Amino acid sequence: MSFPKNFLWGGDISATQAEGGWNEGGKSPVEPDYYIGGDKNTMRYAYYKTEDGQIGKVMQYSGQLPEGAKYIFKEDEIYPNHFAADFYHHYQGDIALLGEMGFKALNLTISWARILPQGIKGGVNQEGVEFYRNVFLELKKYNIEPIVTMYKYDMPAFYVEEMGGWSNRQLIDEYVEFCKVCMTEYQGLVKYWITFNELNVLKVMLKINPFVTKDGYQRVYEELHHQMVAAAKVVKIGHSISSEYRIGCMIAGMFSYPFTCDPKDQIENQKVKQDNFYLFADTMMRGAYPSYAKRVMKEDGVTLNVSDEDKQTLLEGKADFFAYSYYCSSCVTTHKYESQNGKGNLSAGLKNPYLEVSEWGWAIDPDGLKFSLHELYDRYQKPLLIVENGLGAIDKLEDDGTIHDPYRIKYHKAHIEKMKEAVEEGVDLFGYTMWSCIDLVSFSSGEMRKRYGFIYVDIDDEGKGTFKRYKKDSFYYYQKVCQSNGEEI
Repeated sequence: MSFPKNFLWGGDISATQAEGGWNEGGKSPVEPDYYIGGDKNTMRYAYYKTEDGQIGKVMQYSGQLPEGAKYIFKEDEIYPNHFAADFYHHYQGDIALLGEMGFKALNLTISWARILPQGIKGGVNQEGVEFYRNVFLELKKYNIEPIVTMYKYDMPAFYVEEMGGWSNRQLIDEYVEFCKVCMTEYQGLVKYWITFNELNVLKVMLKINPFVTKDGYQRVYEELHHQMVAAAKVVKIGHSISSEYRIGCMIAGMFSYPFTCDPKDQIENQKVKQDNFYLFADTMMRGAYPSYAKRVMKEDGVTLNVSDEDKQTLLEGKADFFAYSYYCSSCVTTHKYESQNGKGNLSAGLKNPYLEVSEWGWAIDPDGLKFSLHELYDRYQKPLLIVENGLGAIDKLEDDGTIHDPYRIKYHKAHIEKMKEAVEEGVDLFGYTMWSCIDLVSFSSGEMRKRYGFIYVDIDDEGKGTFKRYKKDSFYYYQKVCQSNGEEI
């Protein structure tokens, strides 16, 4: 057998993108609840109102509002995260379908706003605690291992309005308490935890935000530092709660190639990966900022004062395993070209002429996945977990209830083959939770029509539909993969 006996075949969902029930069960609004829908060419944003009644817009991922401003909803806008895939009301049937596929794991997030809807001051929302307990018990019925991600850009919105979000160091204590509640409540039901999803996103977004200022760069670095300190604290506390816990970090895979054989392109590619990926991966896995952090911060005009206490916290809270997303790759060059037309998950660059692209313009690069597995395992020598990997596409529901998606089967087959090669060559990979097993709302664009799942959800971008579930052809493909432990791909 190429894959380990207990390899965690599964899928991935997130609370904001799948659950719906945005204002039910004692939950308070989270930032994405205020994001209107967008498309592949339009970033999502939220509306706010200032104290003097002025209406403004703020781009997603911002985590910032003008002082005294509050998020608002507008009646003529559509808020896709309000309905999502309605997992909140369909989780039993959805989990049964995952069990039918032979899932060994489900990566899901716990919404901070369901557990501590008003933060520490408001106390624990027991209804939210019991909702996730019921989800975990349902997973246990089908022998599906939950892998819980604690944060996916979805802090309770009042933290932004009242405290300034992650730029306020006090949020470290708020987040740690949230994690402590979860790790205490679900002891015996959950073993694998991930602190932050794609922690490097804030840094990556700086490059594509046309409104960012010098102060904005300083703020984002401080926010990321607070998140990494918070994550390290959670690792240490989690281990004190249970010696069985395995607590990892998760970074958005930002993998690229030099566009030419010019040595300057090779050096530029190294810098880009350090800037956007390894700066955060190295800190979380090695317990300290890497040497090149000084260069990165100097180039961005940032001065970050890291206290001795923070250094000790990072050192004592190194992650147990490394999790990352992988969708595509890009190309980097120092040369001038008319168009930087390569697209991808939070990335852009030159289009790779050797690769096919998806409907959304993302380069399909299974060889790059194998390359990343070797590079990461050799770098850290700790177990790896692929948390997100998948193909967004427009699927057609036929009159007879079938969905034919050979393009998705082709995508996963090619990537799983490369995973298999990497494992056979010595990489310690313990799981693959593809994105996403059930159709849900795209975080970046707010679209339902950009579908990733093996399970089709009858709902459109405007929230119209029956929410009925249908099995795609890829459902049966992945069923064979899971049930054969990756031998039938």
